[in-house]
Amino acid sequence: MTQTTISRSLKAAKQVKTSARHATRSGRDGRFEDALSIAGQQGLLSGSRTLTVRGRMPSLLVEQAKKKTGIQSDSKLLEVALANIAVADDYAEWLLAQRGTVSRDLDLEF
Repeated sequence: MTQTTISRSLKAAKQVKTSARHATRSGRDGRFEDALSIAGQQGLLSGSRTLTVRGRMPSLLVEQAKKKTGIQSDSKLLEVALANIAVADDYAEWLLAQRGTVSRDLDLEF
């Protein structure tokens, strides 16, 4: 590992810790902390912040999201939302897609 890579990894870990600390302080159940942690481990939070993401949202939606997460910063709120999408577990979708794939003739008794 180069010194630059190590430095970036440490910076990303620090950002994850800081974000996680803010999410934990809000009294949330850890979902936001987990999403940010996984995103950090996957390298999704490393690098400089060069992309600007904008959009018009209903104010009630943003207010409710901030209330629920305890996050006050619009940028941090978007980061947590994007991290949740990026690292989402698709198990529920997979499970539902399996419906009807087991033969009715299969003997499940021991």
